[in-house]
Amino acid sequence: MFSLQTIFGKGDKFFGLLEASADAARDAATALVHLLQNRNVSPSLDEFSLARRREKALSEQISQELVNTFVTALEREDIEALSAVLYKTTKAISKFAERYSLASDRLGDVDFASRAVLLEKAGEVITQMVRQLRKGMNLEIMKSLNDRLQAIEGEADRMMLQLYSELYDGRYEPVMILLLKDLFELLEKAIDRCRDAGNVAYQIVLKNS
Repeated sequence: MFSLQTIFGKGDKFFGLLEASADAARDAATALVHLLQNRNVSPSLDEFSLARRREKALSEQISQELVNTFVTALEREDIEALSAVLYKTTKAISKFAERYSLASDRLGDVDFASRAVLLEKAGEVITQMVRQLRKGMNLEIMKSLNDRLQAIEGEADRMMLQLYSELYDGRYEPVMILLLKDLFELLEKAIDRCRDAGNVAYQIVLKNS
């Protein structure tokens, strides 16, 4: 008689792959904080390129393993959905870093760093939520983590609204308004992707609890 551990053992690999994917997204957020807090240093995109390559490789490996694995510990569509949104999170962070590096010498004292810190906090919560999937479908713990993530996103929305208020108060030239609006929206999208990842992880637990 086969144990559940034997049956699902091969599917456990997806927990590790998803955890590594969440780590890549969090590391990209941490790199962004460092980039924005050290504005006197020429921007480097090496860490973002590395995180994005890691994320892409993990996404491709997950897709391939889903083809090769008969039994998975989580439903296949849930694995695919979580992998996809984690990839999009890292992609959004990298895209912001790329655009920021092109115009960093023109951005004056615009404060992106405090918003990026919230992004980093959201990334840390995501890693905890993804790791929780391996530990079991504990709805109470996952709800607490998701509530924390929603609070971070709410604070980020409030701070982004403040930035938009400053954007339209007449202090900036039209070209600068377009530049800052583009950057604000990219940063907001990265935070929204973290929210999306948290929602997917939470829905997985709701489905299986």
